[in-house]
Amino acid sequence: MNEKALLRWAESLAGIARTGLGFTQSQYERERFEEVLHIAGDIKAAADAGLDGVLDADGHVEEWMKQVGVGVPGYATPKVAVGAAVTNDNGELLLIQRADSGVWLYPTGWCDIGYSAPEVVVKEVEEETGIIVEPVRLIGVLDGLRLGVSRIPLYSLLFFCRQVGGELNLHPLECTDAGWFTRDTLPSPILGAERWADPIFAAINGESRDVFYDALRRPVWRESE
Repeated sequence: MNEKALLRWAESLAGIARTGLGFTQSQYERERFEEVLHIAGDIKAAADAGLDGVLDADGHVEEWMKQVGVGVPGYATPKVAVGAAVTNDNGELLLIQRADSGVWLYPTGWCDIGYSAPEVVVKEVEEETGIIVEPVRLIGVLDGLRLGVSRIPLYSLLFFCRQVGGELNLHPLECTDAGWFTRDTLPSPILGAERWADPIFAAINGESRDVFYDALRRPVWRESE
């Protein structure tokens, strides 16, 4: 079974159950939603470590239960992140090697309360790499679970940016390496380039395209990932 599909099913069931717990006043319904959470925990644990991993499923359930709110604050939704496709005067793309996984990707970060999405882009790129950027336009909206960049639900807003200053000065906890790359010199291992490389380099080359996003799956829950 496809691991990404299992994770998506688990997080979707957990989201439904947490939202239900946040709105219901019925003890009967609470018990049923908590049972759904345990099933979701088994699925996620199996995706992480195979069927033997379900012995650790209670850890997922406990974490989900901590996130249960009341009413609208308890409505479970994906987190929001930003990505920065930064180019320089040479038409190259800025990529970092992530310290947590060792894979290469453009700079990313969670959206902070009090910042607009493009303001977070500027902050994250400078904090992670020392490069100062100017966001030009939004070029993509990506599902993090589908892309494989996250094991929790998130939407990533990908902005095309231009370098306007700074120099490479890596954050020691975020990056182990960074550099500027052309389409033909992308480093390895790299995450999700088959999805984002074409639209990013089209933007770098001056092409005008619509914002790209994940294609619809029909039916949503049965199609192979």
